[in-house]
Amino acid sequence: MFERILALFDTSASQTPLPPAESRYALGALMVRTAMADNAYLFQEVEEIDRVLARMYDLGPIDAAKMRAQCERLEHELPRTADLARILTENISPAKREAAVAALWDVVYADGNRHAKEDMFLGHIAGLLGVDEATCERIRDQEVAKKQADD
Repeated sequence: MFERILALFDTSASQTPLPPAESRYALGALMVRTAMADNAYLFQEVEEIDRVLARMYDLGPIDAAKMRAQCERLEHELPRTADLARILTENISPAKREAAVAALWDVVYADGNRHAKEDMFLGHIAGLLGVDEATCERIRDQEVAKKQADD
């Protein structure tokens, strides 16, 4: 009887599993980390991460939310941003790294505000991914123009 009571307090079964260290989860973890760079993780940013994951990996809304939850766990478990970026640089082409930077800009602008901390952090990530500053700014300008066209 005592073991059954203790089992009620066991949260290990309900924990989100740690995903494999592969490029799509590393990108998701970087999106989460970028969203939190300004010390806030807002609902709009969570929604945007789900949308980006769904679009990039052809997922339904529920599967995208599940993947984001796994990415949040990976973000928490891998404290070094360079480790997440290395997973991407070792496994995806330069063109896909630019698409990753575009996805990160989508997350930065999800809450409708531009924060200096997020901008600086994204510039740091872009550098780790081998995307130069001029290309990063060009991608940012394209994402802003797309967002304005959608509004």
